[in-house]
Amino acid sequence: MTEVSQRKIPGDGQNEYLFDPRLLERIADRNREVNDGIWIRPLSVGDYERGFIQLLGQLTQVGDITREQFVDRFKKMKTSGDYYVVVVEDRNTGKVIASATLLTEQKFIHDCSLRGRLEDVVVNDHYRGKSLGQLIVRTISLLSQRLRCYKLSLDCRDKLIDFYVKLGFSKEPNNGNSLNVRFEYENPMSNL
Repeated sequence: MTEVSQRKIPGDGQNEYLFDPRLLERIADRNREVNDGIWIRPLSVGDYERGFIQLLGQLTQVGDITREQFVDRFKKMKTSGDYYVVVVEDRNTGKVIASATLLTEQKFIHDCSLRGRLEDVVVNDHYRGKSLGQLIVRTISLLSQRLRCYKLSLDCRDKLIDFYVKLGFSKEPNNGNSLNVRFEYENPMSNL
């Protein structure tokens, strides 16, 4: 965890952030294409009511997540200090309209550095075509640099490769494979 992310973050419970919003201050200034009423910020506890789970449902299967489950997972992610979920909120509607996650992995290699993983990039169907996907990916990329990650990687569908290449990602020579194993569970909710 960085020194900034260890600081106590004020909040009334409803507006408690996953990580210190000051990490995004300079980054948001560099993303000048943000329109009026659009706000880039860390995920907050109140985003359950702002449609965050429904937004993720436009990306993949989510399940029937209760507020209690959401808050429990939020607290576990916050405690770990390795999760940076960034959201875009439309202040005119009060809804979360885009999101992406930076997951940092503690490494021994590269002088005990961090490796970043870009996960769960999604833009609400009604807001696509407004460059919000580019905005959220650039934000995560800049955040990973600010956290001093030596690398940021992702997995994506073939049809999205050109999108990510335009944003600076590339297939590394002799390392263009992504292999996964998926596990089926009766109840996929982790008890950890």
